[in-house]
Amino acid sequence: MRWRELAFARQRVQLAARIDALPAHDRLAVLLPAIRRAGGPWCDAWIEAPDNDAARELAALCRSLNHALVAALKRERLLDATAPQRLHIGLVDARTAFVGSTRIDDASAWPGGIPRLRFPSSAPSRSTLKLEEALLTLLDAGERERWLKPGMRAVDLGAAPGGWTWQLVRRSLHVTAIDNGPIDGALMASGLVTHLREDGFRFRPPQPVDWMVCDMVEQPRKVAARMAEWLAGGWCRHAIFNLKLPMKKRHDEVVLCRDLVAAAVAAAGRRLDWRARQLYHDREEITVFARVT
Repeated sequence: MRWRELAFARQRVQLAARIDALPAHDRLAVLLPAIRRAGGPWCDAWIEAPDNDAARELAALCRSLNHALVAALKRERLLDATAPQRLHIGLVDARTAFVGSTRIDDASAWPGGIPRLRFPSSAPSRSTLKLEEALLTLLDAGERERWLKPGMRAVDLGAAPGGWTWQLVRRSLHVTAIDNGPIDGALMASGLVTHLREDGFRFRPPQPVDWMVCDMVEQPRKVAARMAEWLAGGWCRHAIFNLKLPMKKRHDEVVLCRDLVAAAVAAAGRRLDWRARQLYHDREEITVFARVT
């Protein structure tokens, strides 16, 4: 299974060693033998800590140790910009480290698996970051170039106030925004948005569109059933939508929703391309990219 197919994993690292009791005076001297045994060369080296309050205190240590590590790897000729793998050191605390590596063609391109996105001041809501991260993590660069072209048409179900619509308009797509609530005035002034005050669970486009996006607050199975209608019916070519998961058995719920959509698509004689991810900017949900092939 490839990294993009892992819904709850931010990064994929092959573990080579665990090191305990790192000395505070010279951690690198203890790390280097394990790094040499791990192989190489590497295109780069990252030293990271878990994304939690306790580990954030390690941020300064990670930065300083990372600079020293890169310098040491250069001296030992273990860095090669063309190498297909990256070295990862994970600091659990100041004395415990994991040594591993990733293949850069099957791993996140961001330290910690977290795209550091800035909220655009002109966007009408912070939800815009969810769609931006989804497009970066669920599609590769070639897919974004092919499938998000200016002039394409999209539908945003549950659009108000327009955070997701903003990302599509930014890419010069024509958007039909479906919501009984108001849409941001600047978006409407763009000339690329048509606002229909309709129910996102009832709306059907008069003709197929390139994209459908959906961030409606509803039970995940109800959303999945609605997405199945769109995909199996050929109403859209590509879709990105959120599943707001229960507190328990989240993986089971994702599988159930995926199977529901896949069964509908199969009944229509098509196959489903399904990619799901628990985003950094949306940790209470799963965001899905889907298309039929």
